[in-house]
Amino acid sequence: MSDESTIDLSLTLKDNYAFTVDFGDAGLPPMTIDENPPLGRNEGPNPSRMLATAVAGCLAASLLFCLRRSRVDVAGMRTDVRVTNGRNAKGRLRVQKVDVRLAPSVPADQHERMARCLELFEDFCVVSAAVRDGIAIDVRVDTQPS
Repeated sequence: MSDESTIDLSLTLKDNYAFTVDFGDAGLPPMTIDENPPLGRNEGPNPSRMLATAVAGCLAASLLFCLRRSRVDVAGMRTDVRVTNGRNAKGRLRVQKVDVRLAPSVPADQHERMARCLELFEDFCVVSAAVRDGIAIDVRVDTQPS
């Protein structure tokens, strides 16, 4: 039995460098992504921000899941992310680093119960583990008549 699953979504050019993202049958409203100026008009998050959101959101959910399973009372959680972009050897701009700071609000008398989760939670985040290990990306371009 395989645990493999797929997620299908589509992006349609809205204008300039803005795309409307359709999440298919997930029941989610469409959203706009866009590049920062000077290319785009910043009408929505750019792909680097979406990557940072995916990494941070997955890590936060993974930590929260573990803490709740360990019966730690989490009153809230703030997650801050910093993306560092830079040039590679070919001079191409790339995401070089994603720094994530998770700050769960937990009663002081329950801090000791967090120890096991702090050792484990990163390993269960689907997105950060995939980004760290590298993801196979198959790209195909199909031209369409305009």
